[in-house]
Amino acid sequence: MEEERRTVPFECRRCWHVWEEEYLVRRTEDAHGNEATLWLRHGVAVPPPSPGTICPRCGCQQATTFPEGYLLHHPELMPPETPAVPDPTPLLSPVPKPLY
Repeated sequence: MEEERRTVPFECRRCWHVWEEEYLVRRTEDAHGNEATLWLRHGVAVPPPSPGTICPRCGCQQATTFPEGYLLHHPELMPPETPAVPDPTPLLSPVPKPLY
């Protein structure tokens, strides 16, 4: 039996959310020599990743997959670990105040 960990990147085609999911891929042979591949997430057998995965942010079923390692070459697609700090500068309107 052969096991390998795979990280598969996804992108939602509706809200453009990008995320990764980790899988454990187990390859075995049965008594007749036929190869079987089992995909596991958190110890539970799941179907292999494919387009149509449900987006965890908006619930859309039109997510697409990327090749493994795709996000390593495109770090701009990954959200930052911490949210951005808001700018403390007050907003000033370019419209002059009325003179009445």
